[in-house]
Amino acid sequence: MPNRPLALYDVVIAGAGPVGLFLACELRLADLSVLVLEQAEDPRSPLKQLPFGMRGLSAPTLEALYRRGLLDDIVAAQRANDASGSTVAAAHWLQQPRHPAGHFAGIQFFHDKIDSSKWPYRLPSPAGVNMAVDMETLEAVLSARATATGAEIRRGLGVETFDQSDDEVTIRAGGEAFRCRWLVGCDGGRSAVRKAGGFDFVGTDPEFTGYSIEVEMADPDILRVGRSYTSTGMYTYARPGTIAMVDFDGGAFHRNQPITLDHTQAVLRSVSGTDVALTALRLATTWTDRAYQAVSYRNGRVLLAGDAAHVHSPLGGQGFNLGLGDAMNLGWKLAATLRGDAPVDLLDTYTSERHPVGAQILDWSRAQVAIMRPSRSSRALEAILRDLIETRDGATYFAERAWGVSLRYDLGNSQPLVGRSVPDFELVDGTKIGDLLRTGRGLLLDFDARAPLHGLARRWSGRIAYVASDVKDRLGLSAVLVRPDGFVAWVADTTPILEEAIQAAARWFGEPG
Repeated sequence: MPNRPLALYDVVIAGAGPVGLFLACELRLADLSVLVLEQAEDPRSPLKQLPFGMRGLSAPTLEALYRRGLLDDIVAAQRANDASGSTVAAAHWLQQPRHPAGHFAGIQFFHDKIDSSKWPYRLPSPAGVNMAVDMETLEAVLSARATATGAEIRRGLGVETFDQSDDEVTIRAGGEAFRCRWLVGCDGGRSAVRKAGGFDFVGTDPEFTGYSIEVEMADPDILRVGRSYTSTGMYTYARPGTIAMVDFDGGAFHRNQPITLDHTQAVLRSVSGTDVALTALRLATTWTDRAYQAVSYRNGRVLLAGDAAHVHSPLGGQGFNLGLGDAMNLGWKLAATLRGDAPVDLLDTYTSERHPVGAQILDWSRAQVAIMRPSRSSRALEAILRDLIETRDGATYFAERAWGVSLRYDLGNSQPLVGRSVPDFELVDGTKIGDLLRTGRGLLLDFDARAPLHGLARRWSGRIAYVASDVKDRLGLSAVLVRPDGFVAWVADTTPILEEAIQAAARWFGEPG
C-alpha cells in the first residue's frame, strides 16, 4: 500500500514547557491545528519542584493568565500542592516579617516603600503584581488546558532538523516526519530549532558558573542564612540545605562534566570561606550569566519564543515571564496570519515589539552581575544601591521594573495608555475586562454607547467584540480599543474621532470583512 501523506498541521511547537504550552492554548482559541513535540518523555522532574522550580510570576504574566481564565486554576493547584506537603520550605526571603516585594541582585525591596500612585492606569485586579508558583504545577495546568482544547502533545520527540519552503515546513523528530504551515521553537536555551534555522544569536559570554543545590551538611548552622557576598563569590542559604552559589570561573563548569559531592563541597568552601562539610548531594544543577538574543525572532516560516529566542541568568526571575509574554504576543498574530485576515506586516510586529523587551531584560541581568562580582568596586556599588532601594522612589523604580508594570509597546501614539496593558475596568454590572478577553478576540469598550463605534465593531465582526457600558472608574476616558493580548491600541479621551478608531482597527485587525 502507498504511504499516506503526512497530516498538515497549522502550527508545530517544539517544546512543552510553559511557553510552548501557553502558546498552544492561545492558538487553539483560534481553532488552529496544533502539535507540540517535546524531547523529554516525562514532564516531571525534581528540578521543577521547590526550591529549584519556584518561579515568580510578574504583572504581565498574571494578567495574561487571568485574561484567559487560567489564573484561578493555577492558584488552586498551587495551594493544593502546598497543602499536600509535596513542596519544600520557601526561600528565606519569603519567611521574613517585613513583606519583601522582590530583589535586585539579592538587594531586597519591600512593599511598605512602594508608591503605587506612580502607575495611575492600574486598577484593582484579581491578577495582582506578583505570585510564586512552581514549574511542575504551572506546566500541569497549561498542559491540561492545551489538551482539553484540542492541542496534540507528543513526548519523547525532540525536533532535530527541518526544511522549509514558501508554503510549509517539514520536520524530523525521533525518526518521524511532520508537516506544518508554521514552526515555533520554544525548545529552550540550547534550541535545536534556532540552530537548524540559522538564526543569528549574539550577546555576552558568561562570567560565572551558578549552582542550585540541595544538600545535607554535617553542621547546618555553619553557613549564614540569606545571601552573602564574599571575596570569592556569592551564596544564598536556606535551611536545612538549599543553596544557590556563584563561582566566577567564566562559566567553566557549566554542563561539561558531572556535578559531584566533592566538587560541590570544594566550590562551596571556596565561595563561603568556611570549612563546610557536605554529607550528601540530593539535587544539583548549574547555570550561567551568558546573555544572548536572536537578532530576529522570525526566519521565513520559523519563529522563536522563550529561551530559544533569548537566554540570560535566572537572576531576578525575569526570563520565565519574558517567555510567556512572547507567547501571548505571538499567538493572536500568528492565528490572524493563518486565518488570512492579518495586516500584511502583523507578524513582523512580534519581533519589533518583543525584541526590545528582551534586550532590556538581558541588560537588567547584566547589571545584577556587575554588582555580584567579587571586587571592592562591586561591594561599593552594592552599598549605594542598598541605600537607594530603601528610599520610596528607589523601591518604586525597582518594583516597576521587576514586576513589569511599566511595560509599554511603542505603537506610534503619544497617548500614555496606548501600548500599555488595559486597566481592568469594572462595568456597572460587575463584569471585569479580564473576563471579556477570554475568547482571544479584540475588544472595543464604548462607555457612552455611541452608534458609530458600534458600527465600526460590526465591520470587524468576529475579530472585535463590542461592549457598550459605563464603568465604575473611567480614568478620564470615553472609549478604548484593546488588542487580543490585552494591550491598548486606541483610546478616546472625550468624543471619539471615528477615523482614528478605524485606522487603529485596520492596523491590528486587518481589512474589515
